[in-house]
Amino acid sequence: MSQEYLSVAIWEPLPGMEAASLATIRELNALVSSKGYGRDLLYSGADSHYLLLRYWNSEQARANAQEDPDVLRCWARLGNEIKILRVYEKLEEVGV
Repeated sequence: MSQEYLSVAIWEPLPGMEAASLATIRELNALVSSKGYGRDLLYSGADSHYLLLRYWNSEQARANAQEDPDVLRCWARLGNEIKILRVYEKLEEVGV
């Protein structure tokens, strides 16, 4: 059974920061992927909200990402570029 799990963040760019925030998200997504922490999908809605789906490879991968200086720099930069509306730290698939 896979250890992969889903985190979701719903956010909107701060005024005038849409291009910068998308560039930072792309950089962050590339780091998460290249360092083997997980994979990301980004969606946008008509209301200028974004939905980031992150599939972490494992709890350990997430813990490693939270201590990675490159990843931390991106998250710090995002703190000046976006407003987080909602975060779901860990979602698990429900069999239907």
